[in-house]
Amino acid sequence: MNILQINTSARREDANSTRIANAITARLQSANPTAILTVRDLASHPHPMLDEAALNALFTPAEQRSPAQAARVALDDALITEIQAADVLILGVPMYNFGVPVQLKTWIDAIARTGVTFRYTENGPEGLLKGKKVFVALARGGRYRNTESDTQVPYLKTVLGFLGMTEVQFIYAEGLNMGPAAAQQGFAEAEADMAAALA
Repeated sequence: MNILQINTSARREDANSTRIANAITARLQSANPTAILTVRDLASHPHPMLDEAALNALFTPAEQRSPAQAARVALDDALITEIQAADVLILGVPMYNFGVPVQLKTWIDAIARTGVTFRYTENGPEGLLKGKKVFVALARGGRYRNTESDTQVPYLKTVLGFLGMTEVQFIYAEGLNMGPAAAQQGFAEAEADMAAALA
């Protein structure tokens, strides 16, 4: 089993989403001692955003790319290779202003490549990253589960599904900024979600 953990918090240390993601990974490793783990921390190693130069590089045929363009595409290729090799994906996702962190959006922009991780057919788009199990560790200061204010879950279901990853489990740690008792309850709820998801 190949496990890929992506930490998307802007915090390099003490991020609640990373804490939950680490706990999921630890449980999976305990159940699968021979599992191979790859961890990519997007705070410690930021990936460049999708800008005009990157788009130009991606849309230039490989044999015509400049050295700078080839190097830029290679950065995205490395992320694609990681996700293609993974059997299990664990995403640590904090909520920033009701959305996902820019670090996560940048990662998604890097791995979503037509003809590689998805393709368009006469019947519509087809995701090519199939057969993977995904766990999303959500950390929120307030409580948004199953409310209209939760834009993260619909977005992540859509984009992951578009890429072929339809087996997605969400683990919620909420109310973390609402006082010590609420935070304790939020982590307890995340533990319950984990137990159910990994049963």
